[in-house]
Amino acid sequence: MKKRHEQKLVVLSLALFLVLNIPFILVFNIEGEVLGFPIMYVAIFSFWLISIIISYIILKKHYE
Repeated sequence: MKKRHEQKLVVLSLALFLVLNIPFILVFNIEGEVLGFPIMYVAIFSFWLISIIISYIILKKHYE
């Protein structure tokens, strides 16, 4: 794997560590729902899904 791809994945993991940390997650702990799910759960799983998509794009470029 190229060094720049490794660096991108490290930056992504550090960003996820910060985003999924308790003080930042509590920002989304508000009243309300999205399609019947609490906003905090939607935010957590949205960040998780976005990180999976970004990882896929980075790794896809690596194997081309």
